[in-house]
Amino acid sequence: MAIDTKERKAPGVAPIQAKGTAPAFFSVYDIHAYYGESYIVQGVSFDIREGEILALLGRNGAGKTSTLRTLARLDNPELKHGEIWLDHQPLHDMQAHQAAKNGIGLVPEDRRIIPGLTVEENLILAQIEPPIGWSVERIYELFPRLGERRNQEGVTLSGGEQQMLAIGRALARDIKLLLLDEPYEGLAPVIVQEIEKTLENIKKLGITTIIVEQNAVAALHISDRAIIMDMGEVVFDGDAQEVLENEQLRHDYLAI
Repeated sequence: MAIDTKERKAPGVAPIQAKGTAPAFFSVYDIHAYYGESYIVQGVSFDIREGEILALLGRNGAGKTSTLRTLARLDNPELKHGEIWLDHQPLHDMQAHQAAKNGIGLVPEDRRIIPGLTVEENLILAQIEPPIGWSVERIYELFPRLGERRNQEGVTLSGGEQQMLAIGRALARDIKLLLLDEPYEGLAPVIVQEIEKTLENIKKLGITTIIVEQNAVAALHISDRAIIMDMGEVVFDGDAQEVLENEQLRHDYLAI
């Protein structure tokens, strides 16, 4: 179903209701973001309930990663209009480090593993400042392979193991919203299945998550809801299962 993203709430008032019956945990209202003069994110609005996994989908160049970067309050693209609320806290006037302290955990596409440090040192460094989240041992319980390689340099891990470490670094902080940018990129199908199991475990723990992923079918299978973007705008907001079942929608906006 196509949606009208403009009729949401009065600016300056924290959103209180998401789709369905539960209150909104994370809300985005009419955000517009630019790379210089290039208008990339064009009036995006949506809500997420606590504990949901949301797949943010679209063709290459649709504005998915730019939207994710805007939500994480990175400098580029620059947010010029709109509001972002997490657990009733406004993030739209914050910088990235402030948003991180208020619960945003971004795992970027390049994973940002710190060279020269072991797996364990990468995790410990993520906890150098509060708010501190999971203990290192709890992260090893979720990712036993990281525990086995705790003394190995992080950048020498396989692609799948590096993705586990990147997610582990995010969980080492006390996060409220996990943002994953292309978590399956470059991974073999068997490793994708491992990451899927990890995300399913994270979902069971009630961690709210947004996934930007080119492998739309894989993302949809573990997501509660889906948003499809096209040319910087939201063209669909609904159940993930609806996208899986709607061949015309997938053809028009996802080319699958």
